Amino acid sequence: MTGRDQMNKRSNAQTKPDINGELTYDDKVVQKIVGIALEEIDGLLTVDGGFFSNIKNKLVNSDDVRSGINAEVGKKQVAIDMDIVAEYGKDIEDIFEQMKEVITREVKDMTHLDVIEVNVNVVDVKTREEYEADSETVQDKVKNTAEKTGNFASKKTDQAKNAMDKGRRKADEAREPRVE
Repeated sequence: MTGRDQMNKRSNAQTKPDINGELTYDDKVVQKIVGIALEEIDGLLTVDGGFFSNIKNKLVNSDDVRSGINAEVGKKQVAIDMDIVAEYGKDIEDIFEQMKEVITREVKDMTHLDVIEVNVNVVDVKTREEYEADSETVQDKVKNTAEKTGNFASKKTDQAKNAMDKGRRKADEAREPRVE
């Protein structure tokens, strides 16, 4: 067998037969890609998931990056809609441009789908301090209260132990004979 015959044999072995099938993406996959990608945008405080999402997020800590992102996914294209809260003092137009750029890049790189539309509705503007204060959930408040209560109880227990030890020492001193 010549070198050319061996190359042809290897080439034929490496070609794959045609396999029928289709690759599709669930909306929530694209929503998650977008949610993670948006974490790098300076000045974007949160994507607002609407009334019920906000209620849920006020009760329990949630790491659901898809919250508030609506994705319409077709066979070749994607459209994204979302409501956001922007940081006060930041250039909102710049935030929007950054969002479009990062969403388009990440969705394209991961899925090869074309992002044809990104609609952003700014529902609020807050300072970072306001946002952080508003972001404390009932779960956080309960945890903080439990920690404070635990610390208070621990402090009072230590004070009671010290008082008992002091009282025991005085009682022991009273039982010892004073003279030899």
